[in-house]
Amino acid sequence: MVDVDAILEAAHLKNDSVREYVRYWAGVTGADNIEVVSVEDDTRLIEEALAAGEILPAGNGLYYSRSYYKDTARSEERTIVATSNPSDKGVYNNWYPAAEMKAKLTGLMTGASKGKTMYVIPYLMSPPGSPVEKYAAGVQLTDNRAVVLHINRMARVGAEYINNLADPDSFVRAVHVTGDLENLGQGTPEDKRYFVTVADERTILHFGSSYGGNALLGKIAHGLRQAAYDGWASKKFLAEQFMLLGITDKVTGKKWHIAGGFPSASGKTNLAMTLSPDALGDRYYVEFYGDDIAWMWVGSDGRLYGMNPEFGVFGVAKDTNEKTNPTAIEAIAPGSKSIFTNVAYNAKTQEVWFEGRTSAPPADLDGWTDWKGGLIADRLPAEANDPWAHPNSRFTTTLANVPNVADDYENPVGVPIDGIIFGGRTRDREPLIRAIRDVAEGVYDGLTLGAEATFAADGLDGQLRYDPMSMRPFMSYPEGPYAAHWLSIIGQCTDKPIFAHVNWFQRDAEDGHFLWPGYRDNLRALLWLMQLRDGEVTGIESPVGILPAKEELVLDGLDIEPADLDKLLTIDTDRWKQEIGFRKAHLEQFPNLPEEIWEAHRRVAEALGE
Repeated sequence: MVDVDAILEAAHLKNDSVREYVRYWAGVTGADNIEVVSVEDDTRLIEEALAAGEILPAGNGLYYSRSYYKDTARSEERTIVATSNPSDKGVYNNWYPAAEMKAKLTGLMTGASKGKTMYVIPYLMSPPGSPVEKYAAGVQLTDNRAVVLHINRMARVGAEYINNLADPDSFVRAVHVTGDLENLGQGTPEDKRYFVTVADERTILHFGSSYGGNALLGKIAHGLRQAAYDGWASKKFLAEQFMLLGITDKVTGKKWHIAGGFPSASGKTNLAMTLSPDALGDRYYVEFYGDDIAWMWVGSDGRLYGMNPEFGVFGVAKDTNEKTNPTAIEAIAPGSKSIFTNVAYNAKTQEVWFEGRTSAPPADLDGWTDWKGGLIADRLPAEANDPWAHPNSRFTTTLANVPNVADDYENPVGVPIDGIIFGGRTRDREPLIRAIRDVAEGVYDGLTLGAEATFAADGLDGQLRYDPMSMRPFMSYPEGPYAAHWLSIIGQCTDKPIFAHVNWFQRDAEDGHFLWPGYRDNLRALLWLMQLRDGEVTGIESPVGILPAKEELVLDGLDIEPADLDKLLTIDTDRWKQEIGFRKAHLEQFPNLPEEIWEAHRRVAEALGE
């Protein structure tokens, strides 16, 4: 029998509410041992994981992890928000009654950690002293050592973060049990996986995975689903799947901060980690704050403030290279203690590789295994072109490893948000950038954010897959109240951020080439937006927002065809008339949308002549 109290006492874990929580779940899961961890334990845990074969060396201070081949991504269909109030059910949050889900998960977890160690991970999803620190403390229990290593890179970990809470009971209770991954029936009617956020009890129960957002509970489940619910319930803040960056004009000394939401495959991480184009580098410096989550609130000065609650980056490896994201490449350099997951691996040379890392895979196949562990050299001819790395392969590193991380990324007061942008990958209808000054129209634009990445697979002819605020997989309460909460928070600002929609992916209708070079040149559109906010440019009014005049964009050093630039700065009114009908149908599925959103829709439709 494990002496839970003695172990917690020896680990200087003083919070009695945490002790009670750990005792309960130790009894449920049946773990043979309990260990309280902090970031100081990381080196020892790495050595233990290497010795056990749970991770493998991938060069100097780099590590490789492979998850079970059916456990390689977030599983949205198994992800649930549960509360005791049926009115919390929304279109996208996959709501279930809390009592039903707690009973089901307790049953699945009973005895499921027998023979294993339960790691107790006290963590904080904000800098200490933040205005939202009350909602940031959590304790994750997990029976998976590799999960601990990832969390050490993604959160602030240590007993000191939960020992002295103003309310000792105010931490998020996060329980993760891996389960027997080979016998969970993934993707079948007998699927035993459940990833549940009991939002009104601030409890997270995940069973049946060792991967990513299914297992790193501080990241998605706490940082987005639970925090979004907390922000709404408290009426104090927004928690969004947003990147956050800073731009400094070294000549004038001005500094701007921009947050933004982008659906999957729409360039969010690359934008968050971008650098200034070479031609503009002497004047503009870009700083990284975060690539995935932003918590935002109104400060005492009437401005919107934001911060990245995470302490690290869990980035998609695919297509990351010196051109697309040189910042990320430096952040995962030797010595960074980064972890690669589900990429290709060479045990002989301790190298990793993933599609897009170089133009072609290594020519010498000796020793190379793919993301499932199969030898590349032994592949059958029909398998020759199969990916070496999983498309959702990842790298995990701390913010401190990012070369242009902002000096003030740990400032508990956050940073003032000057602009909020939305961007979805689409080959037409969306120009390079269109600015929106009206708050209701900005929120309306976020609610109707869409990308074309999956629309063909979904059988939608010419229609985007809508992803409100890029939060579709992370909604924790109904969309109508969600829109109202946005209007309320931004409406409290006396100095409001400017909204905008961006699109780096417009293509030529005839030959399909990208009209805009993208990557570091995307900064040019953001500079124009900040200059518009500050009254330095005026732009050109259109039915769907303010567009840049060509002469207002900073184009120094940019090689672009004049016809392409003209197209990028033009609204296709006929295409937009079709789009506005799709948007209306999308919004009609959400009950109780504020009238301000419907007013915004009508204004845009009327401006288009509809």
